[in-house]
Amino acid sequence: MPVGCCFRLVAAAFACLPLACALSGAAAAQDPVEAFYKGKQIAMVVGSSAGGGYDTYARLLARTMGSAIPGNPMIVVQNMSGAGSNRAAGYIYSVAPKDGTAIGAIFPGAVLQPLLSDQPVPHDPSKLVYLGSANNDVYVCYVRSDAPVKTFKDMLTHELIIGASNPGATTYDLPLLLNNILGTKFKIVTGYPGSREITLALERGEVQGACGIGWTGIETMHPDWFSKDTIRVLVQLSNKGHDDLNKRGVPRAADLARTEDDRKTIELVFSQGLFGRPYVMPPGVPADRTAALRKAFVAALNDKTLRAEAEKMQLDVDPLPGDELQTLVASLYATPQHLIERARQALSPKTAAKP
Repeated sequence: MPVGCCFRLVAAAFACLPLACALSGAAAAQDPVEAFYKGKQIAMVVGSSAGGGYDTYARLLARTMGSAIPGNPMIVVQNMSGAGSNRAAGYIYSVAPKDGTAIGAIFPGAVLQPLLSDQPVPHDPSKLVYLGSANNDVYVCYVRSDAPVKTFKDMLTHELIIGASNPGATTYDLPLLLNNILGTKFKIVTGYPGSREITLALERGEVQGACGIGWTGIETMHPDWFSKDTIRVLVQLSNKGHDDLNKRGVPRAADLARTEDDRKTIELVFSQGLFGRPYVMPPGVPADRTAALRKAFVAALNDKTLRAEAEKMQLDVDPLPGDELQTLVASLYATPQHLIERARQALSPKTAAKP
């Protein structure tokens, strides 16, 4: 080969080196999200005690979600029960770092309470960043099989002692709503940190039942309760109902409303079932990290290994993406004022016993 030709080839090769270096540098810098999360930990703060349904879902998600986030951060679950998960929501909103290293797993009641209650809370749900919901849920009222109440109609004439957390939790707000709108006679015993403690109280005979616990949680923690006639499910607190419960003829509370305003009020409060297990971040998390975590949230919940594990644990997984949940929450906070006032009246706290 002529010397001149070789010289031109070598020169061309070296001329390409700056471009290659530039491309290499661009590749290294093109994913700031990966660079940020590499070697970091994310705290997943669960607003309930360990061992309950919310905790179970969070730990299942945490085992998979980290590997779906660029940089593969480790996700560490922490429990922060109290005030119907408003304590955890307040921590995420006001105290947790706003850099995408803190996620809250909170009750849906903590999203709706500021809208439907005059009770002060330490956070503004309309400003939280929503990663999504792990599933939708159907809340139910159920009783021990030895309770004197056999049907929903019996609840209109017999007092029933039920366990609950505190105002803002579905276990408190939903039976209170039924008392004030449909005329049930629940005696609400407050102070239990979560569904696990309410369940233990029911098993010990401290309470006769519970109202506002998700059916998926009951199926997960006590799959044999229904088949062994340990409990009776009396009413569904849901806008759609659960297929299995619908087939068993368990009524929906909204269908039992006496007026159209009552029905709309019930459905407004029950809308929280559409996002049964919401996951949130503080306001101000950078947009690129928010997008990455929202994508990872859905990817993790659709992961084949997670789905197989969830099936073994009898957990329903049906993720609602974060952008859709953000839009849903915004629409709820745009509800006509007269319906909000009606719901607030129905959720006005009454005297409740303490364990």
